[in-house]
Amino acid sequence: MPRRNCLAIVLAAGEGTRMRSAMPKALHTIGGRTLLAHVLSAAIKAGGSEIAVVVGPDHDAVEQAARALAPRARIFEQKQRRGTAHAVLAARTAIARGADDILVMFADTPLVRPQTLIELRTALGRGAAVAVLGFRPANPAGYGRLLTRGDELLAIREERDASGEERQIALCNGGLMALSGDTALAILDRIGNANAKGEYYLTDAVAIARDMGLKAVAIETGEDDMRGINTKAQLAETEAVLQQRLRAAALDAGVTMIAPETVFLCADTKFGKDVTIEPNVVFGPGVTVADGALIRSFSHLEGAHVGKGARVGPFARLRPGADLGADVHIGNFVEVKAAKIEAGAKANHLSYIGDARVGAGANVGAGTITCNYDGVAKHRTDIGKGAFIGSNSSLVAPVKIGDGAYVGSGSVVTRNVPADALAVSRGEQTIKPGWAKRLRQLKGLGKKKAKTSKK
Repeated sequence: MPRRNCLAIVLAAGEGTRMRSAMPKALHTIGGRTLLAHVLSAAIKAGGSEIAVVVGPDHDAVEQAARALAPRARIFEQKQRRGTAHAVLAARTAIARGADDILVMFADTPLVRPQTLIELRTALGRGAAVAVLGFRPANPAGYGRLLTRGDELLAIREERDASGEERQIALCNGGLMALSGDTALAILDRIGNANAKGEYYLTDAVAIARDMGLKAVAIETGEDDMRGINTKAQLAETEAVLQQRLRAAALDAGVTMIAPETVFLCADTKFGKDVTIEPNVVFGPGVTVADGALIRSFSHLEGAHVGKGARVGPFARLRPGADLGADVHIGNFVEVKAAKIEAGAKANHLSYIGDARVGAGANVGAGTITCNYDGVAKHRTDIGKGAFIGSNSSLVAPVKIGDGAYVGSGSVVTRNVPADALAVSRGEQTIKPGWAKRLRQLKGLGKKKAKTSKK
């Protein structure tokens, strides 16, 4: 079993150069979460009680992102790029605190699972000083090979240094490593003799540990756990693998997906029981869907809660702060933002509800808009229980529609409406018989029409 204290060192100093991006590589996203956040989440779930993040110079954004998930994380700067061991030693003071286990992880390897990291920690608990994560890629070209004898890891051989026989070895180095805390600094300091390039390779830890009479082992995992990201193409490939994992987990939990391959989820999407998702639905970050809800095709949800038995879509958009109660209906081409829609309320067609409350059982007619922004500030609209808002109405916030009140179709409401009252605000209809015909005659449209008909 893993021991009590674990320090997770996440190396996040990589730039986005090969990704053709000014954004640090660690801050690119898959599944609605940064690569760094995926790795930190796995480390924490694997028992990482301390977190150290090694960043490059001028990467304040990476530090902020790390603290958002791990507020007590210690941030270290690698001022010079001199290899992976050099990056790990940037966190020397964290290592010296004496954690039982030390996990060394990379911010661009976001699919590693907590259970895989726990296997590494378990190997340390069984007496290994170094545990290395290995995998068998479909194409091993370019990877270092793991040389083993029984359950022992003898060395990590870089491909350029490997013999022809060694290159036939299928088990490759995944890069992630665990070190026993009581010998970690002694091993890392011996790597201090830089190679000809002036770099310090973490892979040398295996040979050094064995020279010290310590045990090194390899733990094998699947290729997807070890997917590294250096290009936008690899980012897209990794996103696809993550989506497969997320869909499989949702299906296993009882979610019905008519066409799973068309549904895109976030790492934090949460579903209740008996949820049904139709094709072509996108879930952004921060979405919770309660029991029995139906999400219909071509809907987009982000930062929203969907209540028990609610129906959303098709072609609906729930933006951050949308909070739908039980049995709410949000229909086609309806957008909801920062609004609480209480139980049983309906907005079935072509409406915008923003910065608002819609009371239980209220009905919002087609084309209704809550006019929440005056060009400077946002204002709230409050629609009472059982209220009826007629089609094509504009509710100019701040405004309150009382319980059971009616708003006539086509109204522009600028003042509060008392409970059970009727509000109508529109110009009086005027009919002028023959007006349209006289206009066409005046403009000569009638003659043109006659000529066209002769042709």
